Amino acid sequence: MLKQQLNFKLSQKLSPQQIQLMKLIQLPTQAFEQRLKQEMEENPALDSGKEKADDYEDTFSNENTDDDYGTEKIEADINVDEYLSDDEIPSYRLSANNYSADDEERSVPYASGTTFHQHLINQLNTYRFDEEEREIAEFLVGSVDESGYIRRSVSDILDDLAFTQNVYTTEEKIESILEIVQQLDPAGVGARNLQECLWLQLDRKETTIPIKLASEILKKSFDHFSKKHYDKLLVKFDITEEDLKNAINEIEHLNPKPGGAYSGSNRMIEHVVPDFTIRIVDAELELTLNGRNAPELHVSREYNNMLQGYKASKEKSKSQKDAVLFIKQKLDAAKWFIEAIKQRQQTLFITMSAIMHYQKSYFLSGDERNLRPMILKDIADEINMDVSTVSRVANSKYVDTPYGTKLIKEFFSESMTNVEGEEVSTREIKKILEITIGEEDKKKPLTDDKLAKMLEEKGYPIARRTVAKYREQLDIPVARLRKKI
Repeated sequence: MLKQQLNFKLSQKLSPQQIQLMKLIQLPTQAFEQRLKQEMEENPALDSGKEKADDYEDTFSNENTDDDYGTEKIEADINVDEYLSDDEIPSYRLSANNYSADDEERSVPYASGTTFHQHLINQLNTYRFDEEEREIAEFLVGSVDESGYIRRSVSDILDDLAFTQNVYTTEEKIESILEIVQQLDPAGVGARNLQECLWLQLDRKETTIPIKLASEILKKSFDHFSKKHYDKLLVKFDITEEDLKNAINEIEHLNPKPGGAYSGSNRMIEHVVPDFTIRIVDAELELTLNGRNAPELHVSREYNNMLQGYKASKEKSKSQKDAVLFIKQKLDAAKWFIEAIKQRQQTLFITMSAIMHYQKSYFLSGDERNLRPMILKDIADEINMDVSTVSRVANSKYVDTPYGTKLIKEFFSESMTNVEGEEVSTREIKKILEITIGEEDKKKPLTDDKLAKMLEEKGYPIARRTVAKYREQLDIPVARLRKKI
């Protein structure tokens, strides 16, 4: 049985403008510039740069012209005077630009060159191959990943050559061509594992006693070497600690990722453009917003002239009225976008200013141990904004400080209570942990248990598993792998 009833419900919904503003706030400088460029391409009513000095004049009065198209509807939809008259001086005419053209570099350099794959193919051209050998060599080069390794078995490559290239060969033939590929630069390219990669690099070096020993260690005792079982190596090769130390020193100077060393590698190069700059002036902090986040935008004068022409004409045709409705949409979008840019600038500046003052002691000293515990809600409460807004500002923005360019979200951390009952940042504990490990005796590195006891002695009572978690976050290996002879 069908039944109708009324329900009253109060709900919050974001308008399209609010959603667009949130997306603008989230964008870092470079992405924001791309979004700005896209908007200007899509909306011809939006212009950039400073406008000519002469003001718009309002010389028209509200008129109603009777015709059979429905002028009254047009006039109700758009009040032309609303777009033509402007009693206030636009804000961009009140702002002064005291920077010279050389003060800020707005262009972004782009890297160009030969890709890693093409670099290897070019080297193949210096070898003599028959048609089949050439196809196998190019297929092997195509199987090299960005680190410089071929991470596939010869049998898999044999099957792929048959199915995809219609090349029927033998594993022995592939092995012989692979040996040629492994002669290409950079040294170690084409290796199937780390052991082979390191050995290939040693093989190209001038034969000395340490290099000969290092090569023997890699070939015969790679497992002992990787696990740093130095005592077993000393016994097996009947050598002194000094001999082993020299051999290990040779291995440590090799490149485990030969492909990553090629400057022309076809990987995305990310240019970090700071969204803010913090400077210390007379022992006080000074915050500035990157000028590329504050573009000069205004409504196109051509569209203003179109409206003036429409207002001045006595007989308004259907095409004119269609045009003026289109102009109204574009003008509304342009005016709102300009306002959204201003709101974005204000939100970014207010949020970063609150973060800067909250972490004032850090920005004045540069010592991470001075970072206060800070979560998103702390800043949101201070600036009276939503936590999600602060998160959008912090997640993808960078700030240029006297101590380098930092990701803003790095200044946020949880807190714990030390033995004195004070709230301290987990970043402070991680920094002390990092310093403690850096100062340890590498012949007898500290275990996580010992690190936990040392931190407790310094006033930071944390469990061993927490030490292990912080150590992993700092990308520091376990004690056994930190051992040096």
